[in-house]
Amino acid sequence: MRRGVALAIATIAWGSAATLSAPAATGAASAAAAIALRPAAVAAPGAAIASRSAAGRASPAPPTRASAWIARLVADTPAWRQPRAEGSPRMLAPLAKATGGPVGLLVLEARGNWLRVLLPTRPNGSGAWINARRVRLARTRWRVEIDRSARTVRVLRAGRTVRRFKAVVGAPATPTPTGRFAIAELARQPDPDGFLGPFALHLTAHSEVLDDYGGGPGRVAIHGRGGESLTDPLGSARSHGCIRVDNAEVRFLARHLVAGVPVTVAS
Repeated sequence: MRRGVALAIATIAWGSAATLSAPAATGAASAAAAIALRPAAVAAPGAAIASRSAAGRASPAPPTRASAWIARLVADTPAWRQPRAEGSPRMLAPLAKATGGPVGLLVLEARGNWLRVLLPTRPNGSGAWINARRVRLARTRWRVEIDRSARTVRVLRAGRTVRRFKAVVGAPATPTPTGRFAIAELARQPDPDGFLGPFALHLTAHSEVLDDYGGGPGRVAIHGRGGESLTDPLGSARSHGCIRVDNAEVRFLARHLVAGVPVTVAS
């Protein structure tokens, strides 16, 4: 379905796990069937360099190539349009509906006891303000940068490149959206040899062309490859918007990254 009107999504729940993973012409059914509905049970060493409660925390700075802050929800948390409790908030759940995994939101800026966080909802780049006293803050040195034209993924830690590899990106008719995003949740796949490979890292990004896909909200993910998806070579532009990478690389990402780690996509 092509976008006809802008979508207004009123909740944070990124409930559907369907991603834009199929090739531009085929594979939609197999991709949608392969999505796991459980969180990735993997360690993430180094993802949170420092963790602080609201008491005695440093004021988080906006994300850079070397560092970013993640707000980890520990209970239902109201989110506001402005940095004050005024009007009707949307409620953010501490567990993701798709996998049941923990919710971590990328912090975009701080004002006193208020944090503006990136939401995993349409439109892309949506943010809201939450009270810092209701979350735990974790600092991450990890970052992912995707280059659509070069069709590569670069993984950085503390501003230094630690991994760089080829990827399949969105086809010209269904391009991978550009902008600043974050990892929303990690989903281990039930069939590691299936279309999506062993893991799918769902992003806060959504397709700007497709309203929905496979019963889901058109969410973009970084995932592995298997079965029919192997017919599209790394370094090509053949997906519905997702970023497909070698299975060894997606396993590396799943080991080291957590929800809230920043991801940028450049054209």
